[in-house]
Amino acid sequence: MQCGYPHLGGADRSPDSRVSDPRCDRTGQRQRMERHALTRLCLSPRLSFLVPAATMHVPGGPEHGSAGGGSVQLPVVPDSAACRAAYEVAGDYCSPALLNHSVRSYLWAASLAALGGIVFDAELLYVSAVLHDLGLVAEFDNHTLPFEFAGGHVASIFAAGAGWPRQRRQRVAEVIVAHMADTVDPSQDPEGFLLERSTGFDISGRGSEDFPDQLQMAVMARCPRLNLADEFLACFRDQADRKPNSQAAAAVRSGIADRMAANPLEHR
Repeated sequence: MQCGYPHLGGADRSPDSRVSDPRCDRTGQRQRMERHALTRLCLSPRLSFLVPAATMHVPGGPEHGSAGGGSVQLPVVPDSAACRAAYEVAGDYCSPALLNHSVRSYLWAASLAALGGIVFDAELLYVSAVLHDLGLVAEFDNHTLPFEFAGGHVASIFAAGAGWPRQRRQRVAEVIVAHMADTVDPSQDPEGFLLERSTGFDISGRGSEDFPDQLQMAVMARCPRLNLADEFLACFRDQADRKPNSQAAAAVRSGIADRMAANPLEHR
């Protein structure tokens, strides 16, 4: 299963003849024929550009204490031409597992903002989230730049094609770079802060206490992890081997493999 816009038809296309990167073992994962066998799940039947905090209902409230009845209303996906195109581009190049990770990153980020009352630019955050790992795929991998910088450049070019002004193009690159930072000041960069927190949680389970159990179950039901752990770890080890001074290399040295294995989301 993978996440998708209902009117875009997810990432299903004709069979992909491109060769997978042998340094990052994704054999067959990004081929279109396999994607046709996946059942798509829609993020929302009706898409809206705004994500007000009031739309985020979590049983048990902000204390995260209740596992009782009720339901979680997931953040609404922003509906703009840039968001639709960003999802389509991500689907063209990312494996199903990496694409689901990117969409979950937005859902975690927007949920964290709603729970914490953080004001953010929904379109900017969504585009940044779905494109943030393009620097890991073979077509956009850079042999010297860390993947987050390479991905930021790709997203900036995408944003230019979407008609965004220069300052907004720079912002999408900054947000993507920020997702690999150790810390981000939410008062200076709310979108970067939210993406850093959401990706850290999705990959290694960091800060899981900030995401209520009911929310975790709802997001994982909507966007399954598939084989993300194995794929992502292979990508980071490849980055570390070739770019020893990168944040990815630092993560590998500090034990990201163990943190990923212990991530409670792996058992959802």
